[in-house]
Amino acid sequence: MTIVRTVADLRAQVRAWKAAGERAALIPTMGALHEGHLSLIALGQSRVQRTVASVFVNPRQFAPHEDFDSYPRGEARDADLLAGAGCDLMFAPGVEEMYAPGFSTTVDLTGVSEPLEGAARPQFFGGVATVVTKLLMQSQPDIAIFGEKDYQQLQVIKRVVRDLDIPVEIVGAPTARAADGLALSSRNAYLSPQERAAAVALPNAMKTAARAVAAGGRIDEAEATAKAAILAAGFRQVDYVDVREAGDLSRLGPGPIGQADGRILVAAWLGRTRLIDNMAV
Repeated sequence: MTIVRTVADLRAQVRAWKAAGERAALIPTMGALHEGHLSLIALGQSRVQRTVASVFVNPRQFAPHEDFDSYPRGEARDADLLAGAGCDLMFAPGVEEMYAPGFSTTVDLTGVSEPLEGAARPQFFGGVATVVTKLLMQSQPDIAIFGEKDYQQLQVIKRVVRDLDIPVEIVGAPTARAADGLALSSRNAYLSPQERAAAVALPNAMKTAARAVAAGGRIDEAEATAKAAILAAGFRQVDYVDVREAGDLSRLGPGPIGQADGRILVAAWLGRTRLIDNMAV
């Protein structure tokens, strides 16, 4: 596997592949890789001939009080995992390569970015939309793959690509989970053994709520029951448990879901760790 650190080197390699008639997939990551990330590489390999993984902890999507400084990092380990998975190229830029001195442009959007994570972390999606737009323009892939675990982020990126006419197919990949159902996440490394044991209450409560809504139950009752179950398991705060329309994330309920295509999305704090998850209804 080749490692490059500049946009010029990244573009040169992708340009060479395309000249040879090969298609490329981009898998953007912030490093601290796990099996969920590697499943995105495998999906890319099933779709195209070449895969690029970016590894960049993006400072612009973290608020000053958030965990940018403590976010798990380990480039050598990440490179070994990517090489073992058969990834062709790792793009590992520094902050100044991504944001040159004087950088002053932000990609911002309304609508799908505003509720849920947008309300809890107001700076988040501006930072995400900006860095993903840059990565797509830098690498010019045929497809880009994102996990459904960050479902709202996936919808935001689809909207940006559509609105800005960026010529790339955005592919959502199913959430990778541990054997007990907890969604894989780099931030799971923050959990103590006791917290890790308790964390499974979040996907369990979400699954119970999704089944209740799918069976015709009231959305507000299912949400309240799920929130109570999560808090009873030892979580200190629930930011949201919402059933939303799957495409534009508009609010559903308070009664039965009817014929809508729904998604339940959850965010909650267990100790110092914020866990998010979602599931189709």
